[in-house]
Parts: sequence; structure tokens; C-alpha cells
Amino acid sequence: MLLFWVLFNLFILCLLALDLGVFNRRAHAAGLREALAWSGAWVVLAAAFAALIFFWHGRAEALQFVTGYVIELTLSIDNLFLFLVIFQYFKVPAEHQRRVLFWGVLGALVMRGIFIAAGVGLMLRFAWITYVFGALLIYSGLKLLRQGEHPGEQKLDPARNPVLRLFRRILPVTEDYEGGKFFTRRQALYATPLFVVLLVIETSDILVAVDSVPAVLAITLNAFIVYTSNVFAILGLRSLYFALAQIMKRFQYLHYGLSIVLILIGLKMIGSHYVTVPTEWTLGIVLLVLAVSMVASLAAEPHKLS
Repeated sequence: MLLFWVLFNLFILCLLALDLGVFNRRAHAAGLREALAWSGAWVVLAAAFAALIFFWHGRAEALQFVTGYVIELTLSIDNLFLFLVIFQYFKVPAEHQRRVLFWGVLGALVMRGIFIAAGVGLMLRFAWITYVFGALLIYSGLKLLRQGEHPGEQKLDPARNPVLRLFRRILPVTEDYEGGKFFTRRQALYATPLFVVLLVIETSDILVAVDSVPAVLAITLNAFIVYTSNVFAILGLRSLYFALAQIMKRFQYLHYGLSIVLILIGLKMIGSHYVTVPTEWTLGIVLLVLAVSMVASLAAEPHKLS
């Protein structure tokens, strides 16, 4: 099994190297068409991997992967609002945003791996942890339900990020961006604002991981399925940001759908020792809730579609 973990991570690293080193070697602002094409490519890769799991381990685990992937991608939509706030706050040039998100993805993969290993280990060793994770999801869903139209914009104040404040005491930061550089050398080593943005992106991902990882653990405790579904969702998130950055605010009711998903999965987790909910039902309910919230958003503001 260790061989599959190694091969999968090598495959992902090769994809990322091709993405940044070949296809997006030149820094540029991604247009809507390009972003949609890349988003579609990552979805196709995830579907191909689901097919591989189907022929390798069967229908049940393939369905668990797809459900975990959809849930992770769904809950990561809230992270897109965080990215938008961070980039606007630091006035990051559009042509450098892709580079920041690329390295942000690498950091997110490492952190998700740690979260998943810890979560699976705790749930296998202590059955009562299931209730804690379930209660956490329900609390997060209720909190999200009470927030405004675009909750992601209220989750993070970059100026108050404790990691950022500590970092600025350790290393000086230049006033202006130095192209796509994270560091530059003057009289001494200086960090650039672009590295500061990367630091905030990395720490903000922890907020999302706290919700999304337990949600996928409610579907399966197979660490490989949980990890791979998280990875494919995170990889697609970067391209999805550029695709949705221009249109995400049209979905004013989407956060209601996200909150309902969190609450339902939390309830599923708490009741897992007493009632078995088929994975097909979970996937169908998640897709239905999302579809209703998106259609309701578009129907409420039809003038924005013109």
C-alpha cells in the first residue's frame, strides 16, 4: 500500500511541475475561458482516478472517492472568498496570483495529509471522537448559516493574522512587489509582500481543513480515499478560483447550501453508530442542496446574467 501512496504523490508532483513549469511558465492573468478549461481538466483527471479505483477496488470505494471529492470541493468554495479577500487586501497583481496559489496548494497538501492522518488515527482509536467531529461540523454549519451573504469575506482579517505579525518581527518585508519573487537580497535578506500573501493563504487553509477533513471522514476512514479526494479537490481549487472570481458573488444563497451540507454531514457522523446512511444518498443530497442554492441565487438576481 505504501507504494501506491508514493506513486500517487509523485504523479501529483509531476502534474504540478508541468502546470507551473510548462503550461503556465509565463506569468499572466488567467481569463475566464482558460480558467474554465483548467478546471474542467482537473475534474476529468479526478473522474479518471475514480474509474481507476472502481476497477481496482470496486464500486463502493469509487463512490466514496467521488462523494469525498464533491464534499471537499463544495466546502472549499468558501476558501475562494478567502483568496479573494487576501488578494484584494494586499493588492496582488493578477499575473502573480497563480504562482501564489501554486505554492499554496503544495502547503495545503502537506497540512491536509497531517490532518487526515491524525483524524483517522483518532477515530479508529477513540470511537467517541466521531461525536466531537460531528458536533464541530454542526457548529460550523450553524455559524455559517448566521453569517452574511458572503461569509468567506468575514472569516479573515489579514492584518490580524498572528503568524503574519510574528513573521514581520523576524524578517523585514519590502514595501513593493519584486515581480514574482518571494525573497530579495538588499543590505540583508528581505521577504516580499508576495511571500506574506503566501503565508496568509497557508494559514487560512487551516480554517477550511478543520471543517472539510472531518466531513470527508464521515464518508470513509480509508485514509487513501480521504487523502486522494482532498488532493484532487485542492488541485482543482486553484483553477476554480480564477473561473469563479468574476461570478461567485452572483450565488448569494450558496452559503446556505454549504451550511446545510455541514449540518447534515455532522448529523450523519453523530448517528453513524446507530443508522447507516448509504454513500449514494449522501452524494445525492449534497448535489441536490447545492443545485437548489445555486438555482435560487440565479433566480433571485436574473439581471446579473445579462
